[in-house]
Order: sequence, then structure tokens, then C-alpha cells
Amino acid sequence: MNDGYKINVLLIEDEDFDVRRVKNTLKYSKEKIQIKDVVSNGNSAIDLLKKNKEEYDIVIMDFQIAGGLRGENLIKKIKEIDPSVQIIVITKMTINITDFEFANNLMRAGAFWYCTKYPGDIEDYIYQPTDFLMSIFNAYEKKQLQKQSNRSNKKLTQKVEEILSQKVMIGDSEPTKHLKQQIEKYADSEVNILINGPSGTGKELVAFNIHYKSRRKLENFVPINCGSLPHDLVESELFGYEKGAFTGAFTKKSGLFEIANNGTIFLDEVSELPLSAQVKLLRVIQNGEIEKIGRTGSIKVNARIIAATNKDLQLEVREGRFREDLYYRLNVVPVYVLPLKMRTEDIPDLVNYFLEFYSFDMGRKKPAIKPEAMKLLINYEWPGNVRELKNVVQRLLLNSIGNITESDVRKSLITGSLNSPEQPSPINFLKNGKIMSLKEMEKKFRSDYFKFVRENSDSDSEAAKKLGLAPPNFHRMCKELGLK
Repeated sequence: MNDGYKINVLLIEDEDFDVRRVKNTLKYSKEKIQIKDVVSNGNSAIDLLKKNKEEYDIVIMDFQIAGGLRGENLIKKIKEIDPSVQIIVITKMTINITDFEFANNLMRAGAFWYCTKYPGDIEDYIYQPTDFLMSIFNAYEKKQLQKQSNRSNKKLTQKVEEILSQKVMIGDSEPTKHLKQQIEKYADSEVNILINGPSGTGKELVAFNIHYKSRRKLENFVPINCGSLPHDLVESELFGYEKGAFTGAFTKKSGLFEIANNGTIFLDEVSELPLSAQVKLLRVIQNGEIEKIGRTGSIKVNARIIAATNKDLQLEVREGRFREDLYYRLNVVPVYVLPLKMRTEDIPDLVNYFLEFYSFDMGRKKPAIKPEAMKLLINYEWPGNVRELKNVVQRLLLNSIGNITESDVRKSLITGSLNSPEQPSPINFLKNGKIMSLKEMEKKFRSDYFKFVRENSDSDSEAAKKLGLAPPNFHRMCKELGLK
């Protein structure tokens, strides 16, 4: 503590005899502690605290104060006004300092300390004077630490908000609205999430938003592209190793799960993990433990797992390339990010967002885009999804002079595969090189469409409603298609 500090006390006491005893007890530290105000009931105390918020460091209150607002209810009300103020309760209800139930109730309500009114010298002092004074100094110290912690958390929260503002989900189409709702809902949970969707749709952006809107937002978000790691290095990257574990291990290395402890690890392209690493990942999920190379014991970790893939993991399981038990552990909550061509309503918003972002980055005025140019962008197939759109916008800014025209767009679309809205997406009519029968084709279409609707619904009942089916009929058809 600094030498120049002064502890400001609000005393809530309705008996003059006890007010005098408290003052007598505190006079030995009058250079450090001052009773700034005295009130005789709870409502007056609340009014004073509201008018002079953060003026008081400590509240000393009689548990059985006069009036309707007293005891634990008064403590809670005080804490609602100023969570950092520390409350010391004095009471004549008990002289038994081992009354644990009474003490626990006070602590749960928000009190820092309590004591009986009855000391050795009842005429002059409250409780044991030295203990009572020490409780005030300790309470003040706790308040200072709490204020410092609140300031730090406030700065971190502001930093998180800045990060989120740079990683905003752009678009107002129904699929994007639904995706935003899922992000908000799943951020409040701790379950593992599997994000499905084609490359370039923004799966990492979804994972990023889930983490930074969750309770883990002040902890690490650790992304790793599983497909970018050589198979013989996957385990050392994910789980780490000890010094001397193998030739060249001159120092110990923390794995990504250790770095993500208490935070979130994002496993992009999780289907690319070798089977040996899948076994260890399963152990992490089941037991919350990692096994480092060269270490005999395991290490406890608490990292939320968000995985992503652009492959059909069910097919990978059937083909023996992905463990079935791991698939079900990861796929607790499935999230599907649609390709851009299936949410074309988002394209104008995305184009304008990237135009503004990269114009500012290049230090130039944001150009307008002609309606026919925007129509061309909306009708394009976007095989590279949002990632391709971002690249096209950058090319448009570099190559166009003034407002963006249809000709500028045609030059910037490298593939040039523009489709009108009437042109259907190609469908594969072959199976094992042979033309499928009508019956097979109908079943394939139904199965694919049912999967799509279910992946974009919160429940089977919602999926049935979207398909216009009664739930019993929906379940029967799913069973017929082998989806149950």
C-alpha cells in the first residue's frame, strides 16, 4: 500500500452505543481509516452509495439493521451498486465464531468478513480491536487488487472487441443469419464443434467468432492446419516433446494443446490427421490428457476443440481413413457453412466490405461499382468461395480506374466461367462409370437433400418442417434412405 492512502468507511448502524464503540476501535488508526458517513438503515445506505458511487472503500454494517432492507439482502444490493466495495458485518446474533452456516451465507451474499459485537471489553470496543482493524486493512487490500484486476479485464475485453470488429461475419442472407445465431448459441457452451463446408467459405472465421464470444475469450485461440503438417511431425506439434526424446530434441517443446490450455484449439482440415494422431486426439477428448513424446506421465489440459473439414467425414469413416469413435466425439455439434453460390444475397455486402477495407489499406478512395458489374459478380459461380471473392476485389482495385465496370469485372475473373441464374449446377449422373437408373438417381437426390436440410437445421423437427413433412413421415423417409 502507498503511505498516502486513506480508507473511507460507510458505517450502517442504528444503535448509538455501537456507533461509539466502532469509532473507539478505529481511532487507533485514524490517520489511515476514516468513517466518512454514518446511516441508521439500509435504504439510506443504498441512496448514499448510489449518489456517491466508488466514494467508499469499506462498508461496516450491522446485520440486524432497522428497516426492511437488512442482512444478506442489503449485502447483495450494495454489491450490485459497487462490486468492488468490501463489506464487514458486525452482529450480536451469535458469539460463536465457528457458526459456519451463518458465515457461508454471508460470504455467498458478498461479505468479506464478519464478527460478533461482543469482545473482552464490551463497553469500549467492537470484537477484538486488533483483529477488527486488520480485517479493514485486508479488505482494503482486496479492493485494490480487485480494481486492478477489473481494469486489466476491461482492457482485455476491449482488445477482444477490437479483434471481433476485424473478424466480423459479413452478410444478411437467411443462411448467414442462421449461422450467426448458431455462433451466438454455441459460444455459450463448452461442447466440441465440427464445422463442415467447402474450402474458402470462412470456416476459421466461424471458429474464431465462437471462441472470442465464449467464456474462454481471454485465453488463447490456437489454429492449426492439419493438412500442412508432415505426418511424422503431427504428434510433436500437437502434443509436444521432452528434451532428449529423440535425436535433435535439444530442448523441450510445448505442444499446441498445452498452448491452448483453458482456451480453444482449432483443427482445420482435421480429416488429414494420420490414424496414429487420431488415437491420441481421442484420448485428449476422453480424458483431458496429453502424452508428450519422451515423457512417461500424462499432462492434464483443458482445451475446447473446434474442428473443420471440407470432406465428407462419414465417407472417410466408411473408407477407413478416419476413426468412427473420433468422428462422433468431434461432431457433437455440427455447423455447416454454405458455399458462396448458395448465398448470393451476401455477395453485395461482401464486395462492399472488401472494397472499403482494401481501399483504406491502399490509401485511396473507395470506388463505386456499376449495377451491371455487381450483377456479374452475383451470377458468377465462385468455385473458390469468399476467399476467391476477396482476391477478385483486390484485383479490381489494382486494375480499375475510377468506378468499377462490367469490363473490369470480366478481366478480374480469371476463369471467366460466368453463369446466368437460369443455368443449373452440373449433376453427376454416373455411378462407377455407368449411367444411374431413375430410381437410383431419385434416391441419391433425396439422400443428399435430406442431409443438406438436416445439417442446416437445429433439430429433426425443424428439418421436417422445412421439408414440409410431418415428423413421423420425415423419420420414416430418413430410415428408408439409410440416414438413421
